[in-house]
Amino acid sequence: MRVLVTGGAGYVGSITVRHLIEQGHDVLVLDNLSKGHRQAVDPRARFTVGDIADRPLVAGLLRERGIEGVVHLAAMIEVGLSMTQPVLFFEQNLMGSLALLHTMIECGVHRMVFSSTAAVYGKPECTPITEDHPERPISVYGESKLYFERVLARYHQILGFRYVAVRYFNAAGAWQDLGEDHRPESHVIPRLLQATPEQPFVIFGSDYPTPDGTCVRDYVHVADLAAAHGLALERTAQPGAGVFNLGTGNGHSVQELVACASRIVGRPLAVRHAPRRPGDPAILLASPVRAMETLGWRPRHSALENILKTAWEWRQSHPAGYTG
Repeated sequence: MRVLVTGGAGYVGSITVRHLIEQGHDVLVLDNLSKGHRQAVDPRARFTVGDIADRPLVAGLLRERGIEGVVHLAAMIEVGLSMTQPVLFFEQNLMGSLALLHTMIECGVHRMVFSSTAAVYGKPECTPITEDHPERPISVYGESKLYFERVLARYHQILGFRYVAVRYFNAAGAWQDLGEDHRPESHVIPRLLQATPEQPFVIFGSDYPTPDGTCVRDYVHVADLAAAHGLALERTAQPGAGVFNLGTGNGHSVQELVACASRIVGRPLAVRHAPRRPGDPAILLASPVRAMETLGWRPRHSALENILKTAWEWRQSHPAGYTG
């Protein structure tokens, strides 16, 4: 299939691009490089620098390249920043996505895989979280993603637009020569692996109702997420729509992360404790049953040790990230 991947120079995007190419797809990447890295784009993909909100540019790419489906990953992702600069998130994640969607429909492209997030659920009423759990996002980031999911649902209902939304939990790990390089880094595992005595890793809260008092999260390897995007793209060949959680159903506490990372690094990692952060649930676990049963997806690379090992190996080979 001829596929456009938006945000294909980013962390999950670049690894998804590589997976799609290795599955035999003809891939075009569109990324404005505000967060992504040109070096992360697989050389076998065609690459255009640009923004999803640039409708003439997107229309030209869709028509000239004969695009049949879109994997949409371009987004602002920093939860904390979304609560101080909400306009950026609604402009990019909602308005930009609407521009992309309308251009697709105008050009006769009616298949999308949308990269969503577990942040649409907010504080869970129960775990593991199924796709039927109430959607009550507590961040602008989660809300911006949920709004666009609702647009897709209406467009499917009224226009027959085919889509799959994948809500992933904690993306982590590295794949081959591709890894995680955000500026600034907001994800827990890279921050842990970068910890120094001068800038220790901060554990927010050690009095949660969990076995060791620290938060428990569901970590899924980025290569497994990439595979899920490929399966979701296949799913859009059929009439219909779907929403799927991507996680393992297994949780690991922050203390477990620290202990496992210390073993892999071969030394104790510098940490310090701080009070809880507002809005952090004690436990967030996915129910991946629907993705497994419907898409045939399996998280094959998501053992915690493998996640941390691949992330550490990538950090060792890219000490300054993609710019080093």
